[in-house]
Amino acid sequence: MSIIWVLLGLILLVVGGEFLVRSSVALSFKFSISKLVIGMTVVSFATSVPELLVSLQAALDGSPDISLGNVIGSNIANIGLVLGITAFISPLAISRDFFKFNWPMMMLLSVALYFILDSGLVISFGEGVALVLSLVIFLYVIIRKSEKEEVEIPEEIDDALQTTSNFKIIVWLIIGGLALYFGSEWLVDGAKEMAVALGVSERVISVTMVAIGTSVPELAASVIAALKKEKAISLGNLIGSNIFNIASVLGLTAIIHPIEVKNENILSQDIFWMLGFAAILLPLAFLPKRFSLGRWKGMLILSAYIIFVYLAFFGEN
Repeated sequence: MSIIWVLLGLILLVVGGEFLVRSSVALSFKFSISKLVIGMTVVSFATSVPELLVSLQAALDGSPDISLGNVIGSNIANIGLVLGITAFISPLAISRDFFKFNWPMMMLLSVALYFILDSGLVISFGEGVALVLSLVIFLYVIIRKSEKEEVEIPEEIDDALQTTSNFKIIVWLIIGGLALYFGSEWLVDGAKEMAVALGVSERVISVTMVAIGTSVPELAASVIAALKKEKAISLGNLIGSNIFNIASVLGLTAIIHPIEVKNENILSQDIFWMLGFAAILLPLAFLPKRFSLGRWKGMLILSAYIIFVYLAFFGEN
């Protein structure tokens, strides 16, 4: 039964997230917000809401391991699973600008998260505020920089949404809100039951199955695009997702409810895997072929992810 709750929860999160993105973009058009700002703020935040609600629900339910595991596992899956599989199917080009802003910010937040957790085994209200403020500053700098350059508008920005009626926006918001609420609740409850049934900790389920589940929509879209030889994924979007996961998901959750570290493996194992997957992108981008992620690099990343999942299940103390 726990598997059914997890699957239903994931389905509702996907549906709710889609409705929330569409309603948020349509609402932003009503307020005459530019596509650039909508893409970098509204869409980015809306796509992180499912993870936010899962982490918040878990923290309020007394399961901080799921809160942390959800974010850390998702960040690992974004690179190890999504990027690994996509690069293996179809080589990806890396923009030179990627290493000027997105990657350094992801590394900075990843390292900061380690020291925050290591210092007191908790993400407090003040630290949550600091994480959110760092995201606001980062977005401000990126938007100012992008206003001077030609940037690509995310696919979620559908021009047809400019003519969406107020009634439809309200209906979409209600559907999205309800789906996200029940989806997060069912997913957290199902994850808890599954951990008990499999005889593992909540941390194991959250960094693997829950994290993979929340990455499925992005993975599916990327694989389909790669198979069709279309532009698969933007590495910047994946890194942006990792930035939002730490700064907004954990930041906002900690502001509402402090997130404690209960399973020491999160701090002694999982977060180092997250740091490792983030850091490895730098040498992979330059060696041996510069600014390209080819098939062997994709296989290397994917193999490392498989090892991570194996160790998470069978290497727990």
